[in-house]
Amino acid sequence: MQANVLSGPQYLREGLKLVLSPGLRLFVLLPLAVNLLLFCGLIWFAGQQFSTWLDHLMPTLPDWLSFLSYVLWPLFVALLLLMVFFTFTMLANVIAAPFNGFLAEKVEVVLRGEDNFPTFSWGELVAMVPRTFSREMRKLGYFLPRAIGLFILSLIPVVNLIAAPLWLVFGIWMMAIQYIDYPADNNKMSWQDMLAWLRSKRWQSLGFGGITYLALLIPFVNILMMPAAVAGATLFWVREEGLAKKTER
Repeated sequence: MQANVLSGPQYLREGLKLVLSPGLRLFVLLPLAVNLLLFCGLIWFAGQQFSTWLDHLMPTLPDWLSFLSYVLWPLFVALLLLMVFFTFTMLANVIAAPFNGFLAEKVEVVLRGEDNFPTFSWGELVAMVPRTFSREMRKLGYFLPRAIGLFILSLIPVVNLIAAPLWLVFGIWMMAIQYIDYPADNNKMSWQDMLAWLRSKRWQSLGFGGITYLALLIPFVNILMMPAAVAGATLFWVREEGLAKKTER
């Protein structure tokens, strides 16, 4: 089990090497530009509103418990940062979904030993938009009810102390879903089958989701790590699917 969990950093590291290779750089530049603009805009907005949001989240304590404010403040700052991070990640992935799907497709071509890239075609990219947008809406439908439940939990005094660790676990799982879904969708795997596939490789998935989650928390570094996560997830998909087929034989 330990080796399976530790395979996550390896997939992400190899994914970063892949997206920096000459043949794939073209397919990385477009989502990088989109994510950079979105990230800068969201950071500016969050900076303007951060204090207000924190005041609304922090519970009002009686005077005799005021000393707990020093303990609770870092916890609620962390919770708010997780929420901002999730908002950025979800928005960025919805906007960049066609680019990410296209990148996953090209990474899979390389991994399977075919490095003869076709000339980039805007038509091919545009044709992916309806399918990838529909899939992102499916992810959003999976994410929102659970996120709303966690948000409500974070507003309930005392009970909200467990909201931050629950957000962390949920975030790790969502990172696995978010990025493994690109190669799964390219290979025509249904949403439910993709979830079942991830659950069957729970520890590998959580290992990959965990390292991706940590990497995406680093400002500006996360912009490069998004395409690296797409490539790493595709590597994960190709290798794990290959192992499964060998096992079946």
